[in-house]
Order: sequence, then C-alpha cells, then structure tokens
Amino acid sequence: MSYNFYGWQTAGEVKAKNSIYRGVVTPLDLYDALSAIWCADTCAPRMRKEWTEENRTLGQCSITAFLAQDIFGGLVYAMPTDNGGVHCYNEVDGHIFDLTSEQFGEKADTLCYEGNQIQERESQEHFGKEEKRQRYEYLKKQLLILY
Repeated sequence: MSYNFYGWQTAGEVKAKNSIYRGVVTPLDLYDALSAIWCADTCAPRMRKEWTEENRTLGQCSITAFLAQDIFGGLVYAMPTDNGGVHCYNEVDGHIFDLTSEQFGEKADTLCYEGNQIQERESQEHFGKEEKRQRYEYLKKQLLILY
C-alpha cells in the first residue's frame, strides 16, 4: 500500500505500546486496517453527505487519533480548521503523524503541526459528545474483529 498521510515517512519508527491489536505494530499497520473500516457511519455527522470511498479519511480525525493514542501512546493535538472546527493528529516520541490528513487533498500542504493544543478525550469537544464516543467505540470494535 502507498501512503500519503502526514508523517508516513517516519511512522514506521513508532511502535505499539501494547498488543491489543496483534497485527497493528506501527501507525502504517493501523492506517492499512482502518482503510478497510472507515465508512460513512464512522464519519462526523456534519460531513457524512460529502464522505466517499475515495475520501475515506473525511470526518474521521478525532476518533482515529484517540484510537492511535490507545495503541501507541503519546499525545493528541488539534489544529484549527477553516470551517471553525479542529483537526486532530498524533505526536508520539517526537514523531508527528496524521492518519487522516488526506481528507484535505491539496490543502493538506497548508496544515500546521506546530503550536497546537493538546486534546483530552473526555472534553466536550470529543467524547463529551455521545455520538463521537459511539463512533470511536464502533471503530475499536471493528479493529478488534480484524485483529
């Protein structure tokens, strides 16, 4: 599989901190697995009408970043987006990777991965929203089925 997400070049150096998902050793493995799981049901509700199989990462950022944190540790950060929302990504042991950056297409080159806020999963922005927690749980369950 070819990779185009931000940080893919060094993501193979990041290793899982646990063996919950036996086949997921690096973020590259997680990306491969999630590529078969991401769907309109895991997409943020406000973006579902725009979700396509060609843009599988659309609306998947926070649930994906927190799942990656479960596996690899590290921190989840969020940068502001043009539409007033936030976009989440991971930092683990100095490695920054954003498994869902491809959703921005050509605009992905303009994303800024410096000076952003650390995110807490239980905040009102994230799992304080029941629908987001449910999408995250669904993603976890589907990944367990694969691995």
